[in-house]
Amino acid sequence: MKLLNYTSAYFAGILLVIISIWAVVFYFVMLDEIYDSIDDGLDNQKGLVIEKSTIDSTVLFKNNFDESDYSIREIPAALAINSQDEYIDTMMYMQNEKSEEPVRLLKTVFLQNGKYYRLLVATSMVEEDDLTAQLFYSILWLYIGLVSTIIIFNNFLLKRVWSPFNHLLKQLKKFRLEKPQPITITKTNIDEFRLLNETIQKLLQQNIDTYTSQKQFIENASHELQTPLAISINKLEALAETGDLQEKQLKLVADALDNLERLTRLNKSLLLLSKIENKQFSDVKRVNINQLVKKVVADFEDQSVYNNISITIDEKDNCLQHMNEDLAVIMIINLVKNAIQHNLPGGMIHITITNHSLSVENSGKGTALDTEKIFNRFHSEEPSQVSTGLGLAIVKAITVLYNFKSSYHFNQKHIISIHF
Repeated sequence: MKLLNYTSAYFAGILLVIISIWAVVFYFVMLDEIYDSIDDGLDNQKGLVIEKSTIDSTVLFKNNFDESDYSIREIPAALAINSQDEYIDTMMYMQNEKSEEPVRLLKTVFLQNGKYYRLLVATSMVEEDDLTAQLFYSILWLYIGLVSTIIIFNNFLLKRVWSPFNHLLKQLKKFRLEKPQPITITKTNIDEFRLLNETIQKLLQQNIDTYTSQKQFIENASHELQTPLAISINKLEALAETGDLQEKQLKLVADALDNLERLTRLNKSLLLLSKIENKQFSDVKRVNINQLVKKVVADFEDQSVYNNISITIDEKDNCLQHMNEDLAVIMIINLVKNAIQHNLPGGMIHITITNHSLSVENSGKGTALDTEKIFNRFHSEEPSQVSTGLGLAIVKAITVLYNFKSSYHFNQKHIISIHF
């Protein structure tokens, strides 16, 4: 949800609560004022009737409301002594409405010519149901009007105020650390946005400098390591070829060569892993996974035959993906190499290709591997002098780079899948 819509939703919610509370309070205040006004009118009407009764005695014999809005009856003195004015709500039949309607009734007692009379004065009053309905619709339209105003205000005025921030977001979305481009800043009079622009520029420059320094260090370290490793291997090979060494000495030289060659492979794998994570493979094009799998399997044919491992390919669909072709080859090589290295003599490898996935299934150890660690660097259930422990870590890094998903599961066979 966008920030403007987010704030609008908050304003709408808060406004709904405030208006609801205000409506309830306003309703009771307004009802109290209505009752006060009606009661004042009844009190005034009472005075007029009593005054009229002193002039016209026939008024004292009006026992029914009929066409008037009052009635008078004589009562015993015992009932009149402790009597007080009483205002009540009741229902009365209205001729014009042909139904019972709510009225406000005043009950009072007065003394006239030594006799006590009970006076009932009635007046129509507003129906609370109608009042509630009218108030509800009025508040509803007020709420809709206020929310509409807030939305319009946000979309036109605040959108313009936040334009420097939105411009900066667009620039950051396009920014790539491996191909840094200068960020263009929109001039603004808002101090917070100016500070944000300056902070982002400084932060990006620091990241670019750190990335460049790290990249140069890794490349230099890898290059500097390769030279002494190659020299050491050449000298040990030359020493072994002299023929002056005993069998025990030759074995020590061979062990040293194996470790140096493993160190060379490890150095190359770490350098590759670093380049992948630093997104140095920027050349992206449409690659055919089916063709690359066939080529890699053909390259591993000698090794698979030597280990008596059969490799089959099941092409359910043509798989075309946008990625760096070299990385696609490296990913497939590591998957196939891992399946061969961790297989059994006379085992099998079954590769399944669909339009959105690549699965490599192989026979091997009869128990499931640790799904949490299998793609970690240097993790190996059975340490090997041949393996660097980085094959599946490289596969994982490639899938992360292109937002693919890698997974492992065991179903009497070990299955590693890449979901594109």
